[in-house]
Amino acid sequence: MCDCTEGLHYILYHNRMNYSIIDFICLLAAVCLFLYGMKVMSEGLQKVAGDRLRNILGIMTRNRFTGVLTGLLITALIQSSSASTVMVVSFVNAGLMSLAQAMAVIFGANVGTTVTTWILYRIHI
Repeated sequence: MCDCTEGLHYILYHNRMNYSIIDFICLLAAVCLFLYGMKVMSEGLQKVAGDRLRNILGIMTRNRFTGVLTGLLITALIQSSSASTVMVVSFVNAGLMSLAQAMAVIFGANVGTTVTTWILYRIHI
């Protein structure tokens, strides 16, 4: 075998991760905590922002093109499409955005990540 396949063979067959039931319970607890946090955040957003935030989001996402630009801009500002997506999902959960608006913003967030990566690649960083 060549060196690359020997390395792959070693990784696949000799580095097996042994997970216990405790690891599974910790993973389950983390997912539950995340979902609870999303619920609390969306309820808080709905109480605090209400109609004002709904109007702002409606203007920023009035059509698909502006929704994509909004997602691209938010992702460029916070440098995390995952954080953008979590925020948008919580907005939808709180009833501040529709699913169609959210899809455009998430698409823009993914485009923003791709463009940022491409720019960094082109300038050799």
